[in-house]
Amino acid sequence: MRNPLIKRLPRELKSEFGKYLVIFLFFIMVIGFVSGFLVTSASLQSEFHETFETYNIEHGNFELFYEADEALIETLEKEDVTLYENFYIEKDTKDFESTLRMFKKRGDVNRECVLEGELPTKQGEIAIDRVYAQNNGVAIGDTLKVGFKELKVTGYVALPDYSTMLSSPSDMMFDANMFGVGIVTEETFDNFGKGGFHYSYSWKYDEEPKDDAEAKNLSEEFLEMLAEHAMVVEYIPEYANMAIHFAGNDLGNDYMVIMVFLYIVVAIIAFIFAITTNNTIAKEATVIGTLRASGYSKGELLRHYMTMPVLVTLFSALIGNVLGYTYFRTVAEDMYLASYSLTRYDVLWNADAFVKTTVVPVILMVVINYVILAYKLRLSPLRFIRRDLSTRQKKKAIRLNTKIGIMQRFRMRIIFQNMPNYIMIFVGIFFANIILLLGIAFPSLLHKYEDDITDNMICDYQYILKAPADTEVEDAEQYCAGSLTYVAESGQEEDATLFGIIPDSQYIDIELENDNVYISDAFSEKYHIAEGDTIELKEFGGKTYRFHVDGIYHYPSSLAVFMSKEYFNKTFDYEEDYYSGYFSNTEIDDIDEMYIATQITVSDMTKTSRQLIDSMGSMMDMLFLFGVVMFMLIIYLLSKIIIEKNAQSISMTKILGYTNGEIGGLYIMSTTIVVILSMLVTLPLVDKLMEYACKIMLSTFSGWFPYYVPSYAYIAVVAAGILSYAVIAFIQFRKVKKVPMDMALKNVE
Repeated sequence: MRNPLIKRLPRELKSEFGKYLVIFLFFIMVIGFVSGFLVTSASLQSEFHETFETYNIEHGNFELFYEADEALIETLEKEDVTLYENFYIEKDTKDFESTLRMFKKRGDVNRECVLEGELPTKQGEIAIDRVYAQNNGVAIGDTLKVGFKELKVTGYVALPDYSTMLSSPSDMMFDANMFGVGIVTEETFDNFGKGGFHYSYSWKYDEEPKDDAEAKNLSEEFLEMLAEHAMVVEYIPEYANMAIHFAGNDLGNDYMVIMVFLYIVVAIIAFIFAITTNNTIAKEATVIGTLRASGYSKGELLRHYMTMPVLVTLFSALIGNVLGYTYFRTVAEDMYLASYSLTRYDVLWNADAFVKTTVVPVILMVVINYVILAYKLRLSPLRFIRRDLSTRQKKKAIRLNTKIGIMQRFRMRIIFQNMPNYIMIFVGIFFANIILLLGIAFPSLLHKYEDDITDNMICDYQYILKAPADTEVEDAEQYCAGSLTYVAESGQEEDATLFGIIPDSQYIDIELENDNVYISDAFSEKYHIAEGDTIELKEFGGKTYRFHVDGIYHYPSSLAVFMSKEYFNKTFDYEEDYYSGYFSNTEIDDIDEMYIATQITVSDMTKTSRQLIDSMGSMMDMLFLFGVVMFMLIIYLLSKIIIEKNAQSISMTKILGYTNGEIGGLYIMSTTIVVILSMLVTLPLVDKLMEYACKIMLSTFSGWFPYYVPSYAYIAVVAAGILSYAVIAFIQFRKVKKVPMDMALKNVE
């Protein structure tokens, strides 16, 4: 026999249509967003791992100061490796500010993937990286001015060894705006000459390493052999090459954050559903008692009251998954492909994503509602009929001071009587504020970082030379530079730049005597190193250097160590007059490009923040929007429950002559007080949590990002909350006005 209670479900849906609709749409948005990211991430990850075999990615590469002759190649290949020429030329573009790294067509190793158009076939043509092209507005068929030549763009490509646009192994952040790669014909390549030419070689082991540990041992042995026979400029094994692996690592890292986000949201909505159903049970207590007395079991009633929350969750999850494979997948794809130069990929069915975005949310909804409702329905039929639903012994109401005005005492009673709902409002506002503050503050933090770097640049132009070279530029100042690795107590490794500066430097205001060493404040803050401490830095070969920290120098852009040029040369066994670069506020144009290894400008120093802004800007906007929607949803549902729960009292106050405005001043104002207090209390808590989370998250990037939230961010969060609540308060005031006066008379017990 069909259960008659089923007939109540359509009526319940109709009577609570607004509540179920907003939850339904909210769940669709959340689950669709999460499903789209999981599906896209998994599909891209699968293709990423296949690229190693499909495109024959190298096991490592190195750069020599001079071209290797046949004898050197034969000697190196005796180490069970095969070498491949991977020469490239770097030139600045003229139409916009960037550096383009050009390779000849590849055949055996690091084969390119043509995404659109075609590879160059003749002199004066080039195929460039897709992300770099899109960031700089370069279309296929356009002419690109590179150096002193004009090249026609024939297509977009993805190079598997540059899935992330890192120009140097020491870079921890990519930059697809100011740096790009391209493929040209051999004839075009040769016509560029030797300016900006790099003798780079890739190698493949004859036998594939079993894991990274074996690859590390093999690469260290190969480096020792290589260093004995050649002057190595740069060396990077595949397992440590972030230009290859950064994208793959990031695709995997997003997974856990997204899943935690989903389950927190589901849990909050499940509790709201449970509280809503609790309120329904309270309203229908007499009916429930009668049904129980008529023979209905607790299980039947429990299943009935759980049906609508579970159905709403199930259908919204199914529709969200459909949208996840369609609309939201393209949103996620655009975000990933706007940052990473990935090869072609196919969308794969992801059973794991379906389970985590459909099955698990439904189970969470069932479990949370079951626990709360089963506890409520354990009362006897007689107590339901008597509307005696308290599970604890009744206590006397809290005595309030009579000196407090009657309206204020009334509001306080309302707050005390609806405390569970207000606690959920507090929790919901806490999570919504996290999302809102992150969406507003993170871009501000990055812009502040950019400003700090710009304001504290050592000079406008910083040159690192391959070999000492003289210049006639008047304000050019010699210095020594090097790089060593700092290993933190946590095991995290990061490169620190060492500067050897001349006495009375016009660019770095430090009085350095004998073996005095200063570190940048970025170094000090990131790794908690104070004046008087001793730091250990190691070079690639394993030799360790110990330095006593004599002071902290304000240089917020990166980890840096400052010492005198004399002490630098003495420490690293260089000649007394050795130098490796120039500081200058004027561009140096009288040194041959062959002698310049790197030219550092403000754009190079700000690439980390610039790229994070570009790649995460749209995500932050979405977070802010989502935070506002979540805030409004939670306040709407819970304030609606409070109005409905107190409908009889509202009706009675109308009978007593109170106007709608006065009643709104009692019930809506009570919620308003809780909302405002919750925002004021949670913001400092959110700020501390954000500071802790940002320090952990940003510690993985090179340099240091001091935690910074501008005052307007807090104002914006509060303003967004108040404006959102104003809309909800208006809706609830209309609901108060619709409460009829005869309700109190109909329900007299």
